Amino acid sequence: MILAAGRGNRLRPLTDTIPKPLLKVGELSIIEHLLFKLKSHGFNEIVINLAHLGEKIEDQLQAGQRYGVDIIYSYEFVTGGLETGGGIVNALPLLGSDPFVVVSGDIWTDYNFSTLKTQPLEGLAHLVLVDNPPEHIQGDFNLLGARLTEGQGRRLSYGNIGVYHPDLFKGHKPGFFRLGPILHKAVAEGQVTGEHFEGTWVNVGTLENLAALRQRVC
Repeated sequence: MILAAGRGNRLRPLTDTIPKPLLKVGELSIIEHLLFKLKSHGFNEIVINLAHLGEKIEDQLQAGQRYGVDIIYSYEFVTGGLETGGGIVNALPLLGSDPFVVVSGDIWTDYNFSTLKTQPLEGLAHLVLVDNPPEHIQGDFNLLGARLTEGQGRRLSYGNIGVYHPDLFKGHKPGFFRLGPILHKAVAEGQVTGEHFEGTWVNVGTLENLAALRQRVC
């Protein structure tokens, strides 16, 4: 699943007329680069959630033929967006009963997604963590070995890439809520593994991030 429903307030005024995942880096948009990468790493079925200017994303990507994937859309237009947790729960009927990968539609990375297909999920979630960026120096989780903890280990930031078992969301009904509290509860219960990724990773969250990435890539 690619999360693509966000408003992108820190990228205004660009995102007043262009949804954040469709911002260009070179000849392609951020989400198009991501689709080609996922395809090359063995992912053929993609669910994308839509809210803010989502019709433009669907018009551009359509059913995914040009990227070699099959795209199904999870619509959040009526609600104006359900946040990360609510968006995933809303899409669960499309995602099936097996563990699934979730990635934000606004990151640029050379992470090897294929590794997420080969390693068995131990617990309810597996998160890819990165070094704390300047805008989020406090980090999100502690990593001790291959397990996330509430206090022990190195403090790192969630890289917006994860594998989730549907049972992680058991008891949650569709609505507006964040993913973070669900993950922290599962971490406290010892149900989340993780890895530290030290390769290229950019969260395209600000105009400065976007400009730097464009200069680097183009």
